Amino acid sequence: MQSVSSAIRSAGPAWRRRGLLALGGLFAGWSGAVMAGDIYVICNAAVSLRAVEARDLFLGEKSLAGSTRLQPADNAAAQAAFLEKVLKVDAAKYAVIWTKKAFRDGANPPAIKASDAEALAYVKATPGGCSYLSTPPVGAVTVVGKF
Repeated sequence: MQSVSSAIRSAGPAWRRRGLLALGGLFAGWSGAVMAGDIYVICNAAVSLRAVEARDLFLGEKSLAGSTRLQPADNAAAQAAFLEKVLKVDAAKYAVIWTKKAFRDGANPPAIKASDAEALAYVKATPGGCSYLSTPPVGAVTVVGKF
């Protein structure tokens, strides 16, 4: 079975636009479980990234750290707080940014993980993996910044 992002990629422009608009609707409609507290931006232990680069990473402006291809993942459970504190945009604006980026550059938005535990497991297992958590990370990951 194809994933949503691969189905959108393989579809024609009209279907791609509809899929991205639907994805934008999901982002805009997400209330988010976390609004207060700290957000920890993390990367795989092999990734060296500065806190000021986190915004560029999740807006698709930064794709490499040294020779490592970065693979960001959104955390649905902490996304509202992350967008507010780190990216300084709301969910609708974030969806618009990625819709434009998809058409202009052919870039795909970050994968979406459902929880802190899922995002942490993704980062640990993925070379170049980066995400964010609402709780302090445990294990062998690099904390890029605390926001």
